[in-house]
This record gives sequence, C-alpha cells and structure tokens, in this order.
Amino acid sequence: MSKIISVGISEHKVASDPVVLVTYGLGSCVGIALYDPEVRIGGLAHTLLPAPVREVQGAERTAKFTCWAVDLMVEELLKCGCAPERLVAKLAGGATMFEPQYRSAHGGIGERNVAAAREALERSGIPLVAEDTGGDYGRSLEFNTATGIIMVRALQQPIKQL
Repeated sequence: MSKIISVGISEHKVASDPVVLVTYGLGSCVGIALYDPEVRIGGLAHTLLPAPVREVQGAERTAKFTCWAVDLMVEELLKCGCAPERLVAKLAGGATMFEPQYRSAHGGIGERNVAAAREALERSGIPLVAEDTGGDYGRSLEFNTATGIIMVRALQQPIKQL
C-alpha cells in the first residue's frame, strides 16, 4: 500500500516517491495534476479561485489561485528531476455548485477555474491529456504517482479513471 498524502484546499504537493496524493471536496474548485511518466514524479493542486481580484505587490503566490498553481508545481517538479517537455496534465472539478442566478457575467466559479487551468497549462506548454470537469456534483481525487492514474470519486456517480 502506498503512502497517502492529503492536499488541502488552496494547497499543492509534489511527490518524488511513489505515493497517492488525495484531495477531497472539489466542487467549483479544480484539481490540477502534473506528471512526468518517465521519472514517475507528480504534483497535485486543489485550487479555489481562478485569479486574485487584484494583484498585491509582494503578496505570496499560492495554489489558492488557479492561475498560479501550475507555475508553482512546475518549479518544484523541475527541482525534483522532471523534464518540462515530458510533463502532462489532468484536471477534475470545476462544477456548477450554485443556481445559475448566482453566476457572474463571466460565468460560474467552476467554469472560470477550468478556463484558468487550461490557460495556465497552455502558457506552460503542458498538454492536457484527461479531464473530468463541469457537472453539478463534487469530486474527490486519488492520484497514484507510481502509475499516473487518477481515480475520481463522486456521490451517485460511477468511479472514473483518468
């Protein structure tokens, strides 16, 4: 049995040993997994919001914001021996958890989180190889860094493998 490491809301973790990175309760939040299949090193972020309303000079960048999470993980993954050209990404979450009247003119938080994740991946040149996004239900993820497989669990939904 692999060691399990929990990734909380607004956190990211990178693992160079074979582990299972887990995150729970992705509603409108997005889980972003990055993986180098050759060295079997991966990272998982549980992002809360697409981007800060305004950037504050000197503020610490965290995985709270989807727009920063990819860069933060890539930086750590490269230090662990990953090659940027081998990195692949998987996404899950970004659900519509509230009634449509609570959406802004720019869409719901979930939709905006997914869009921000795709933009960050494109900007970094990382291909998106699998995703389970949208819908109206929350998800939990189990990312096995030995295999690169993510198990997506949701109430009243079949288990999905990404």
